[in-house]
Amino acid sequence: MSTLGVYIQVPFCASKCTFCNFSSSVERSTIFDHYTQMLQREAESCRRHFPALGIPMDILSQPVDSIYMGGGTPALLGSERLSLIVGALRENLHWGENVEFTIETTPGSASASLIQALLNLSVNRLSIGAQTFEEQELRATGRLHSVDETVDLVLLARKAGFQNISLDLIAGLPHQTEESFRRSLEATVTLRPEHVSLYLFEVDDKSRLGREVVHGGDRYHAAMVPSDEFVADAYEAACTFLTSQGYIQYEISNFALPGFESSHNRKYWQLAPYLGLGAGAHSFDGPRRWSNHVSVQSYLARLELGESPIDNLRTLASEEQVEEFFFLGLRQVQGVDLDLARARWGFESVKHWDEKINRLRREGWLVCHEGRVSLAPHAFLISNEIFQEFVSA
Repeated sequence: MSTLGVYIQVPFCASKCTFCNFSSSVERSTIFDHYTQMLQREAESCRRHFPALGIPMDILSQPVDSIYMGGGTPALLGSERLSLIVGALRENLHWGENVEFTIETTPGSASASLIQALLNLSVNRLSIGAQTFEEQELRATGRLHSVDETVDLVLLARKAGFQNISLDLIAGLPHQTEESFRRSLEATVTLRPEHVSLYLFEVDDKSRLGREVVHGGDRYHAAMVPSDEFVADAYEAACTFLTSQGYIQYEISNFALPGFESSHNRKYWQLAPYLGLGAGAHSFDGPRRWSNHVSVQSYLARLELGESPIDNLRTLASEEQVEEFFFLGLRQVQGVDLDLARARWGFESVKHWDEKINRLRREGWLVCHEGRVSLAPHAFLISNEIFQEFVSA
């Protein structure tokens, strides 16, 4: 029987980082109670709304084996509200015996009492947004926490009993140098988190800093954003360093000590079903994808009226499902299993891609071995261009 992942979107932050391109915002805490109540209502109302929208109920009967609460900074809701949300999940979904339960936290946002409360709520994995271990880089991007607060949070979580901690790092922040990035990597492994996520700063119009760089502005320390060549070198240096320290790269941006790969994130790359709750949350059951209203106010208003918060629902044609199999699955270092694809969508549906796979293999971008196809290591940095080859061929 298939298992289910659950994603809870809490789109609130204490401050908006200049590099952030997520749909999160700074709101007064007065909205937190209302949002918590509507999250509970959404969890309770899925069984009523799904049939009317043509979504089979199967997804709600699958045992939950991963929960990820992100945003945003979910810790801002506090232990009492988080307890209400977890209670709604337990009442309306089927929890498995061993659930990987992750919550995103920001240094400075979680007290000792909250950390203990998270453990009591069955949270067993923390994802901490360190981003960098350099004070200048933190200040330049609008982060409110200090390096010491990051270290303190990790040590606090360890003392409380957390045995699965992930740290986020970003390459390409303003003022970052080869030396400062190396120091951040060294500080990270000194704390010995079980998991490290390494993201590359995206220069686009979706963040304030990105817009400044794109349009040649000078706000938010845009002039101090390092070059693309630096980011590429930093990524490769990080891959080499983390591997030398015992971390296994299992996905383009993710590294883990053996046995600590993120079960929840793997669901996205392996086309496993997941249910998203909250403003802007996405869901997937195999043939269908749907998402809630991104606007918090629209999300709240729909649920207040007893209506579904779902804003967009589409059924994927089999060709689109195969495309997703490739451009999501190829993010994994192990790549994709062609026999699995043939069993799921038919021999001819996969054969359609043979010519393209063979061309990319000849060009050195893909590796084929024992029925699996994966990116060549040097292709990770241009993965988006390769993934585009598997869209609307």
